[in-house]
Amino acid sequence: MSTDQPRTIAPEALPEVVTGFLKAHRAHDAATALSFLRPDATVTDEGRTHQGAPAIEAWMTRTSGEYTYTIELTGAQKVDADRYVATHHLEGDFPGGVVDLHYRFRLDNGLIQDLRIEP
Repeated sequence: MSTDQPRTIAPEALPEVVTGFLKAHRAHDAATALSFLRPDATVTDEGRTHQGAPAIEAWMTRTSGEYTYTIELTGAQKVDADRYVATHHLEGDFPGGVVDLHYRFRLDNGLIQDLRIEP
């Protein structure tokens, strides 16, 4: 099997570090969410990359209060041993009101090294 072809998995089959981060992120618990990230991790959202705990915490704090929305985990994929995709359906008061976002995780030594959030 090619490592470029993601394989659909049950959302509960995502690694604990991914599900823990997502749960903390949804709860707006930045301290817990950061515990699942490497110190030099990067998060890219809305075309902006945030690197390191202080920048990621600032991004989480800003985005948690920006809009009101519901979020539902609707799918998951395993790309390879260190890369996973969690697909979320969001509805809320943000521009457009409805979007499906792909949270693309790259792990390193059991922690999240890189997260890209994109449609």
